[in-house]
Amino acid sequence: MKVTQERLPASQIGLEIEITPEITKQTYEQVIKNLASTANIPGFRKGKVPRPILLQRLGTTRIKVAALEELIQDGIEQAVKQEAIPAIGQPQLRSSFEDLIKNYEPGKPLTISAAVDVEPEVNLVQYTDLLFQAEEVKYDPERVDSSLDKERQELATLIPVEGRPAQIGDIAVVDFKGSFARGEGEEETTELEPIPGAEATDFQVELQEDKFIPGFITGIVGMNPEETKEIAAQFPDPYANEDLAGKAATFTVTLKELKEKELPELNDDLAQEISDFETLEELRASLVEQYQKEADDKTETNKQEALLTELLKHVEVDLPATLIEQEVDAMLTQTAIRLSQQGLDVKKLFTQDIIVQLRERSRTEAIERIKRSLSLREIGKRESIEVTPEEIASRVTELLEQYSEEQEVDEDKLRSIVQNELLTEKIIDWLLEHSSVELVPEGSLSPTEETEATELDADADAPQTEEESSDSTEVTEG
Repeated sequence: MKVTQERLPASQIGLEIEITPEITKQTYEQVIKNLASTANIPGFRKGKVPRPILLQRLGTTRIKVAALEELIQDGIEQAVKQEAIPAIGQPQLRSSFEDLIKNYEPGKPLTISAAVDVEPEVNLVQYTDLLFQAEEVKYDPERVDSSLDKERQELATLIPVEGRPAQIGDIAVVDFKGSFARGEGEEETTELEPIPGAEATDFQVELQEDKFIPGFITGIVGMNPEETKEIAAQFPDPYANEDLAGKAATFTVTLKELKEKELPELNDDLAQEISDFETLEELRASLVEQYQKEADDKTETNKQEALLTELLKHVEVDLPATLIEQEVDAMLTQTAIRLSQQGLDVKKLFTQDIIVQLRERSRTEAIERIKRSLSLREIGKRESIEVTPEEIASRVTELLEQYSEEQEVDEDKLRSIVQNELLTEKIIDWLLEHSSVELVPEGSLSPTEETEATELDADADAPQTEEESSDSTEVTEG
């Protein structure tokens, strides 16, 4: 079989395959033989239909189509194997099938044009001495006090209030009924239209403005127990109930009871109640360490993400459609798994129209993911960056210890995921060592410069499925 190769865009190899006269004749005759043994023609037993009758009844076009389908499939498969082409995905026929039918004559050579996707070549224009900026996340000491205050709020004791009006921070028990506000020009005697569902008895609400729609809380502030008052409020826009979004309302509110929070003291007893620490000092130190680590980890993630964004500016790669579609498939599968785990009916959500839209919206992210993965893999090869069996075994053991004996874990899959994670970490660390990053204050980069943080599979808290592992940048074996 004579095969001529041609390099095509999008990492495709074009094949011009010349099938010999012997094969075109042999395939044609074999199709006739097979049809003769299975065709049901009145007056003849199977396998006993004379050739002229068979050709007349079935038609030469039908026979040529059947033979041609075999010639195309076998011809492309043999050509790929003969030329040792590392094809990915399904080959594509470039020739017009109608033209092939017209040109196909058993016993004469037949030329077929096809294309196959192959792994793309990655051209790393530059991957060392990269210069970029990343946002530095600094530890905020106020988070410790906020965290402790939240715990105190949750453990607060409610004490009845007497002798004063309601104020911010109180807990109010109210009856209320909401109606749509009168429109402009409506008379005061016009009866207000009730708002469906906007009615409650013995409703307990903390007097903080963000606890209800704007105007409601501030209207209660200053009221005394047993007092009834009409309060003007307005539903925000947007609002969960679209029918109410932006609408003005009037609430008739009766304040029935008023309470205030009595917070527990901030001392060692509180520390023992809300944590495993004996003293408040130990708890504070632990929180400082936790929040400092979170800030450092976020900074490191920002550096990694900024590095990868900069790296892609210096990478040239022509991606084949097969890889893009496979990545889009993986992304949609992962989304479906997550929605299913949340108890949602994926079949109802993923209608045919929605799938088409999701696939189109996912393409840009899919392309970036593939480019990252291929670039990191290429850098790993060039710089001989590897992960040792001991490193893999250590991480796998660490992860397995987090699971009970009842939980089933596919250790082979886990080992493969861990290997890719560790290799990705090593390559990114190597790149950071050979690049220069300028740390800038958090929030200082513009939205176009700022990129969302990715997990980068760096913490590996749990074994993941293959679909889940594709959610982040990682070097995959190829």
